Amino acid sequence: MIKREKNVRLRSKIKIRKKISGVSNKPRMTVYRSLNNVYAQLIDDLKGNTLASASSLSKELKEELLKSKGKISKSKLVGILLAKKALQKNISEVVFDRNGYRYHGRIKAIADGAREGGLKF
Repeated sequence: MIKREKNVRLRSKIKIRKKISGVSNKPRMTVYRSLNNVYAQLIDDLKGNTLASASSLSKELKEELLKSKGKISKSKLVGILLAKKALQKNISEVVFDRNGYRYHGRIKAIADGAREGGLKF
């Protein structure tokens, strides 16, 4: 069952990546969720560089994550942190790549946190 679900996500991921791409002034914001943690990064696809990244394992969020309860609230904090890092590098617009995951729960929380932090997509 897990193998089938993973294949469905990977097929969806490939379809999404055919349509979207990030450039230096409007990078691709991609997310990954594991069982316990979430990761997000801004990628310039033309150069193949990661411009900024944040995760629920980041040291900057350690104290805030201890106060928050649940994976969704932690994901929102990750989105806010990524938005802060992006704004420091003068990036205000991104292309959101949900990486084959459905847009709900933790993925939506990261997107909402990034919007709350000042990113536009």
